[in-house]
Amino acid sequence: MRQQHKNQRVGIFIDVQNMYYSAKNLHNAKVNFQEILKRATAGRHLIRAICYVVKTEEGGGSGFFDALENLGFEIKSKELQIFYGGAKKGDWDVGIAMDIMRLASKLDVVVLVSGDGDFMELLEHAEALGCRTEVLAFGKAASSKLKKTAHEFLDMDSDKKFLMRARRPAKRR
Repeated sequence: MRQQHKNQRVGIFIDVQNMYYSAKNLHNAKVNFQEILKRATAGRHLIRAICYVVKTEEGGGSGFFDALENLGFEIKSKELQIFYGGAKKGDWDVGIAMDIMRLASKLDVVVLVSGDGDFMELLEHAEALGCRTEVLAFGKAASSKLKKTAHEFLDMDSDKKFLMRARRPAKRR
C-alpha cells in the first residue's frame, strides 16, 4: 500500500557498497542507479539524493562517480581503511545515519537504499520525527527486521530493471 503524493519531499540515501555486492553476488550484475532514482522518487519532489561510496586501493571509480553525478546524485566518498594485519573497513553507516537525522526535518519521506539491518533503529527514529520510511534493496540479501520496520519495502530482486548486465565485447570477424 503506497501512501504517496506528488508534494511529498523525498530524500534518497544509497549505501553503494551494499548495493554493489548484493547485485554482484546475487545476480552477477551491476546496479541500475537510474532506475533506483526513478522508483525511489516516484514522481514526488526530490530534495536530496546521496550516494555513499568507498574508494578502494585499485581506484578507477571516477567514471562511475561521474555517471552518478550526471544522474543527479550527490557523491560522498571516503577512502578504504586498511589496518595493520590487512583488515579492511569501509562503510558509511554512521554517515548515512547522521545525514538522515540532519535532513529529516526537511523531508516527508526517507528512502534508504540498503539491506543492512543496522539501519533498523535509524528508520524507527526517522518515523518518530514524522517521516515515512521506504527501503529499496535486494530482498534475498536484506535484513528481515529492516523490511518489517520500513513503511514500505521494494524488493529489487522482483524487477530486472534494477540490474545491468556486463556488456560482452563485440566479436571480431
